[in-house]
Amino acid sequence: MLEDRRILLIVAGGIAAYKTLDLIRRLRERGARVRCVMTAAARQFVTPLSLSALSGDKVYDDLFSLTDEAEMGHIQLSRDADLLVVAPATANVLARMAHGLADDLATTVLLATDAPVLVAPAMNVRMWDHPATRANMALLRDRGVAVVGPDDGDMACGEYGPGRMAEPRAILAAIAAHPGKAGAAAGPGGPLSGVRALVTSGPTHEAIDPVRYIANHSSGKQGHAIAAALARLGAAVTLVTGPVRLDDPAGVGVVPVDSARAMLDACRAALPADVAICAAAVADWRAADSAPQKLKKAPGQETLTLALTRNPDILATLSEPGPDRPRLVVGFAAETERLMEHARDKRARKGCDWIVANDVGAATGTFGGDRNTVHLITEDGVEPWPPMDKTAVAERLAARVAATLSGGTA
Repeated sequence: MLEDRRILLIVAGGIAAYKTLDLIRRLRERGARVRCVMTAAARQFVTPLSLSALSGDKVYDDLFSLTDEAEMGHIQLSRDADLLVVAPATANVLARMAHGLADDLATTVLLATDAPVLVAPAMNVRMWDHPATRANMALLRDRGVAVVGPDDGDMACGEYGPGRMAEPRAILAAIAAHPGKAGAAAGPGGPLSGVRALVTSGPTHEAIDPVRYIANHSSGKQGHAIAAALARLGAAVTLVTGPVRLDDPAGVGVVPVDSARAMLDACRAALPADVAICAAAVADWRAADSAPQKLKKAPGQETLTLALTRNPDILATLSEPGPDRPRLVVGFAAETERLMEHARDKRARKGCDWIVANDVGAATGTFGGDRNTVHLITEDGVEPWPPMDKTAVAERLAARVAATLSGGTA
């Protein structure tokens, strides 16, 4: 998804600017071509030399540079990219973007571009919560600007809350999931040609400390099979996957993530999509405070209490009414008891169109195995499917998706 992608990275002035150095390194490792624009304030946190050394290209920061305007020009610079990424996106830059101001190179490029834009906000929690910033963000989202983050956490000013810039790995996932200027091309022919599909797969890992994490036994086999089946029918597929030991499906754009929050960020960045199939076994809970160092046993300690907090609900989020809601949203209900009761309740609570219900009790061998027995629950009722291997389940589900989308209803 990133090989030869042209990324124009706009670095604004915030303490989080230092994270862009790691982001550039990760992008280059994956084959992306990175060019950087700095604001004057960004120079207070990182140097042009650092950005240039990591990107392997010149850094641009002067709107009135005679040399730069003669050789490149801000108009060409703004349009010679598949995706513009603003990280960190400060409250000041977001406000200027929202109101069409162009008083330096960064904002001029943003106003002149014909490429899509992804922003990673970073600011004090009170600035993020201010009505002006909220209004600016709503305006930018309405214009199609993609957003990753911000995260909750400790601020450089000593406060705590939402406003921390998303980590480089999450921004990388959002960039990989974004179709860019040209968009993702579907395979030739096939009943899903021209359809954009989003699939989640695998488990999530929720850090307890740098060594340990909360996870589950999902192998990702079913989700990966679904992504492959959709691609074979011609769909342009983005697969957002937690940690698995599987090869990437052919013809599928793969976005690897670890946590539920990173998975949600990647899913949002992959929108708009025509169909979303949430097959991942996302952890419902994560540690409220992930320890910065490995937790050690104290002498005589016999128990350890972990405070947990709820993870974001990816299926419910994708099912929310709005302009970016996929035409068809499909969830999975992996249950160990009262399968139909829990699955029907889940469909109602999440607001999705279909639920694929499967029994994952220890005796079934579904987790990690190659076979599955599912029931498809729709508005029209329940369809029990016979036991079959996961590839066959995926192909049958993909065929149903194609038939439904061609008919225009879910």
